Amino acid sequence: MLEDLLTGALQSIVFGIVGVVLMAAGFGLVDALTPGKLRDLIWVRRNGNAALLLAANQLGIAGIVFTAIFTSYDDFGRGLASTALFGLVGLVIMALAFFVLDLLTPGKLGEIICSDEPHPAARVSAATHFGAALIVCACIA
Repeated sequence: MLEDLLTGALQSIVFGIVGVVLMAAGFGLVDALTPGKLRDLIWVRRNGNAALLLAANQLGIAGIVFTAIFTSYDDFGRGLASTALFGLVGLVIMALAFFVLDLLTPGKLGEIICSDEPHPAARVSAATHFGAALIVCACIA
């Protein structure tokens, strides 16, 4: 029983690390999609548009990781690999959704997101990011 508990705890730590790495990759993705440095936009300039997009991205990645773990293979290695793979797929799909939305709308979405003035496009972009993540979640389940 103690061995099962320790094994489960170790697997939780490893899955947690993979999840945090994927969320860090999500941060990098949003940083790459928006002009300027995301750290400055959110933590120095207190830009609500950029914060909303990043929050949607982080919640989306967390949802993908959650779904991948929850529906994971019984084999730990396969479950871990599928979690990492689906997390990366989610990042690609979210980036694609951002580019498609940018093509469909006037102006440059990245510049709008970086604007200090609140803009409705930030909410649409955040919903697009989160919606793309939900699509990946459905594919996993």
